[in-house]
Amino acid sequence: MTIMSNEKKSGAPPQADDNSRLPYDQVLRDITTYVFEHKITSPKAWLHARVALLDSLGCAMKSLKENPDCARMIGPVVPGTIVPNGFKLPGTNFQLDPIKGAFDLGAMIRYLDISDAYPGAEWGHPSDNIGAILAVADWQSRTQQAGGEKIEGQPPMTMETVLIALIKAYEIQGCFQLRNAFNKVGLDHTILVKIGSTAVVSWMLGLSEKQTLDALSQAWMDGHPLRTFRQSPNTGPRKGWAAGDACMRAVHLALLTKHGQPGAPTVLTAPRWGFYDVLFKGKEFQLPRPFANHVIENIFFKLVAAEGHGIAAVEAAVQVGEKLKERDISAEKDIEKINVRTQEAAMIIINKKGDLHNAADRDHCMQYMIAVILLKGSVIDAEDYENHWAHDARVEALRQKIELVEDPQFTKDYHDPKSGGCASALLVTLNDGTKLDEVVVHHPLGHPWRNDTPPAVQNKFRKHMAIFFPESEIENIIQETMAEDFLQVPVSEFVDKFVVEEA
Repeated sequence: MTIMSNEKKSGAPPQADDNSRLPYDQVLRDITTYVFEHKITSPKAWLHARVALLDSLGCAMKSLKENPDCARMIGPVVPGTIVPNGFKLPGTNFQLDPIKGAFDLGAMIRYLDISDAYPGAEWGHPSDNIGAILAVADWQSRTQQAGGEKIEGQPPMTMETVLIALIKAYEIQGCFQLRNAFNKVGLDHTILVKIGSTAVVSWMLGLSEKQTLDALSQAWMDGHPLRTFRQSPNTGPRKGWAAGDACMRAVHLALLTKHGQPGAPTVLTAPRWGFYDVLFKGKEFQLPRPFANHVIENIFFKLVAAEGHGIAAVEAAVQVGEKLKERDISAEKDIEKINVRTQEAAMIIINKKGDLHNAADRDHCMQYMIAVILLKGSVIDAEDYENHWAHDARVEALRQKIELVEDPQFTKDYHDPKSGGCASALLVTLNDGTKLDEVVVHHPLGHPWRNDTPPAVQNKFRKHMAIFFPESEIENIIQETMAEDFLQVPVSEFVDKFVVEEA
């Protein structure tokens, strides 16, 4: 038997690893300094944070009520468990530990893919972080009110602390998204939820800056999700609870660090074993701007049930549908083809041919969205990804007539913050050769540059909350959230407004 030598073919023996203890990676230090030292003074940031909180909780309510798959996942691991001073999960009467609570709320917010979004080299949903933030804040709020020990350095458990954590988690996730395409190495963007949530939850739990560095290093060296559950041919419902999983891991890692687990200072940069070499093809992260308030001030609120890169196409399809109706043209019988110009990201994420196997598959298919809108004659809803439209042969027939191509200018605008574009354009050709006027949408409803976005988000919240609560209670929540003294409200008092005793 031949025994293989550990020596390289050159005959040189392998070199011993350098075991010198080095400083924490600069990226970890920058995040930690931002979380502990940055002061938020922007009125726009505070306003958008309040709106984002309401929007996310409204999305959670809709997911809980209208999606049985989501509803089956939530609640205590051991049925009947009530955690003393635990997190009261909105829309239910469950009182959970903060780890399971973070998973449940994170999954509820994201499950129907109708929460806010932020573009970049990596598209993501910063509201995912709210699952971790609110679960920990409510648990700590109730613990303190019950006489629990006040931790030195811990911020007060008021809604001001929640909004500060929200703004900073949004900023951390969004700044990484701008220039770092985790999808290009097969990783899911919820890795950034884990990072953002770990950072702010560590601060909320009263960890020191050194402990926060440790917790962040734990988050970076944690096992990271593959993106395959968002892409053909494996698109599935995990994309709905991946954010909850990231929130859960963030809270758990912060708690492990709180109880003494050390970190890995060069988790990113260590040769051979660090994140850059193992998972990022040796490249370092690009952070084009300092952490501040930019992301929350420029967040995109999703006001239709569609994957973010398809929202402009959805709005364009609604306009095309109105034209068809005006001219008495049948989408089913009279259309020869539909040409769609869009950005590169849409081409990668929601351009699909062949069978669509489940609701998660359908809501990541631009052709399906357009076909349903034109046949339905109105905007697509969350239930349209799994109701009768999902099995309508007319949808499939029209979907086959829709062709997507990348428009280089749309892609350029998509990556240019000064343009803020997320454009798509639809050109319909009829059977007789007639071409309708192309419809182009650059900034769809929900875009931060549109003045009609904030009131539209509040109306969306009203609609989703009406599933559980009377109009008077909904209006009271909106008014209190927008009031000046909202920042001093104890977290538990706010969360109690969303409890449903008979869940």
